[in-house]
Amino acid sequence: MMLMVYLIIIIIMISNILMLLSIMLSKKSFMDREKCSPFECGFDPKSSARIPFSLHFFLITVIFLIFDVEIALIFPIIPIFKLVNFSIWFKINFFFIIILLLGLYHEWNQNMLNWTN
Repeated sequence: MMLMVYLIIIIIMISNILMLLSIMLSKKSFMDREKCSPFECGFDPKSSARIPFSLHFFLITVIFLIFDVEIALIFPIIPIFKLVNFSIWFKINFFFIIILLLGLYHEWNQNMLNWTN
């Protein structure tokens, strides 16, 4: 058991030393003007190439992922219908759908589903 602990400590130490060495020996320059500017055939850029991050778009994608996972959770419920008691199956599904609808109502109430502001 102690051998395993010693091996883990040695591995962590070696990986930390290698990461520290790579940071110290890297020749990256983060403040280089040419690397930070976009390439436009040798000409100076006419406008900023950086598009501001849209928080609203990010929230829409998170909502989509949440509902996508919920649909993946609903799919196994259909084959289980034949294996379990109908009243238990109905109560569980009803509870699950109510939670989904409450989440959707909350997002709608917070104006999260409006694409344009």
